[in-house]
Amino acid sequence: MAEPVLKVDNLAVRYGGRRGTGSTVIDDVSFELNTGETLSLVGESGSGKTTIGRAILGLAPVTAGSVCFRGEVISNIPRARRRKVARDIQVVFQDPYSSLNPSMAVEDILVEPLLATGSGDGRTRVRELLDAVGLPADSRGRYPREFSGGQRQRIAIARALALDPTVIICDEPTSALDVTTQARVLTLLKDIQRETGVAYLFISHDLGVVNEISDRIAVLDQGRIVEIGKAHDIATNPEHPYTRKLQMAAPVADPKKQRLRRAKRLNLMAEEPSSTKSTT
Repeated sequence: MAEPVLKVDNLAVRYGGRRGTGSTVIDDVSFELNTGETLSLVGESGSGKTTIGRAILGLAPVTAGSVCFRGEVISNIPRARRRKVARDIQVVFQDPYSSLNPSMAVEDILVEPLLATGSGDGRTRVRELLDAVGLPADSRGRYPREFSGGQRQRIAIARALALDPTVIICDEPTSALDVTTQARVLTLLKDIQRETGVAYLFISHDLGVVNEISDRIAVLDQGRIVEIGKAHDIATNPEHPYTRKLQMAAPVADPKKQRLRRAKRLNLMAEEPSSTKSTT
């Protein structure tokens, strides 16, 4: 079997205190991501999903454990080495408007990562990137404020694709979008993956979204993975009580089914002690 492109092993992230004391945000998290795969990290707000992504990107300190890219440890590495890793691991943030410089035209936004990594000015690549995310060529001279939320997220995805990365961390990339636009962005991400073989680490609180895009799902609760498995298995037959609660909290179109889910979720909350946790 091929070596995973990204491997997180016994990862821990703590803030504050000395000698590893303080607030533990992530504790003993392990998973692997393979080429061309989508692994989703799902959990409630505060479960540690985004912190894991930040630790992989070098934006949060790794207190214990390691992050490896193609067999090489990349956690807590010097800035010069991190810049090289950035060519292979890119990110799409939740809010496309705040992640795009409002004073820069789209062309400059897309060229910036190429200049930052010494890949040349790359202006001939802008049209390719715009075409890849379904935006017209005349978008290059316009500014982020001139686009809708979904179009801005397409620009953010194009920027992430500029360096032909191996892994893209998608941090709640659809949560700020309406349902129709969400579906279009998810379809775009899947199309890009089929064409390029890029691997996604998809971070979301919405099981309905991750069920749609994932090959595998890891469920986080209070900084620990409580269940990980194939997306179909997690969606249809979750084993951990916390995962079942998340599934039943996901909205459905039928009001009767929604009321039934809510009642079952309340029963689970009454029957299962909140302190019962296990790591798979």
